[in-house]
Amino acid sequence: MASITLKNLVKKYGDGFPAVNDVSIDIEDGEFIILVGPSGCGKSTLLRMIVGLEDITEGELLIDGERVNDKAPRDRNLAMVFQNYALYPHLTVYENIAFPLRLAKGKHSEDEVKRLVEEAASTLELTDHLQRKPANLSGGQRQRVAMGRAIVRQADAFLFDEPLSNLDAKLRGQMRSEISQMQRRLAVTSVYVTHDQTEAMTLGDRVAVLKKGVLQQIASPRELYEEPANIFVAGFIGSPSMNFIPGQIEDGKLKTVLGDFDVPAEKLARAEGKKIVMVGIRPGYFEDAKLVDEAKKQHGATFTTELTHTEWLGNEQYGYLNFEPSPEVRDLLNSLAKDLDADELKPQIVVTLDASSRLRAGRESELWLDTRKLHLFDPETGENLTRDAEAGAALTDEANQERAEEIAMAREHDNSAGEQRAS
Repeated sequence: MASITLKNLVKKYGDGFPAVNDVSIDIEDGEFIILVGPSGCGKSTLLRMIVGLEDITEGELLIDGERVNDKAPRDRNLAMVFQNYALYPHLTVYENIAFPLRLAKGKHSEDEVKRLVEEAASTLELTDHLQRKPANLSGGQRQRVAMGRAIVRQADAFLFDEPLSNLDAKLRGQMRSEISQMQRRLAVTSVYVTHDQTEAMTLGDRVAVLKKGVLQQIASPRELYEEPANIFVAGFIGSPSMNFIPGQIEDGKLKTVLGDFDVPAEKLARAEGKKIVMVGIRPGYFEDAKLVDEAKKQHGATFTTELTHTEWLGNEQYGYLNFEPSPEVRDLLNSLAKDLDADELKPQIVVTLDASSRLRAGRESELWLDTRKLHLFDPETGENLTRDAEAGAALTDEANQERAEEIAMAREHDNSAGEQRAS
């Protein structure tokens, strides 16, 4: 295992365009880091720079404090798990997993190869499939074989390049869980590239959000969700996405297309002097007013609207309502959509409702909004004017502490299981 340090990394191609632009990240020993962003943001290029498949134009890459810019991939002791599995179809599962050990000729005895392969197979529940060929395995099993090959290498770090994108939704969920548990048990430094929201939010200790080669924010998933640094991070993280509507501050109130709201004074003070702000509202900040108790209602605002349609999903439902933006707000939404790799951001608000809500389209609906949680963004710079950096850092510190406890518990469980097998 090892720490990985990225110092001001830059990758320029022949045309001089920086695909990765001045990225600095300190990855701790045993940490699980996710690189996420829209297509073309530089996340896969950055991963390939770490493993040595792309040259570094500027900056330094350190593994356990040692500069490795000029080291060949095979000398960096990093294991990469590819999107297409990269398995040898003519070899059995056993030989596929053993391949990197055989490649290091003379380094491992046959007994040691057998032990390492069987341990990896047991960890990944592949013991019953060791004599099968990849063509006879499911997509999830093939992915586990690819991870087994990485495990036996006893590498300093695992690098994952969108490893689950070829799997169906059900298998992706299963494999997410398996990768997370495996990483905790092995406590191995891991860097994982994905464009999938759910993978980013559920797997990573910290998530690095990239836009056009530039690091926007790196923090725990919860900090990114609750205290995003800018409008891009706020719009990219979360599903359904954060709603953005125009707002103006007048007479101590926030005036929006939904109504005039009383917002905590400290939030309004941070936007002082701004002619217009973009108000960021998570769908979950809304509730059916009829289902909100009176004690809670005083911490928000109630307004009347009409939903265009609703979607019932069993455990919850979504409601939708439209608004008419000004030309400048429409331009801002179009620009943000382009950054987020989306066709467009409709002037539409999504609200999350309890499954028991009886609100329906075409009827007058009364909604409650928790105004304490609103974010106000500068429409020119995209900066989150109301971000509480101290509260955000506390969320990431809490996540780091939980990670350390989970790793300790996983090791204790494995040691206990090993003692039981020995006896």
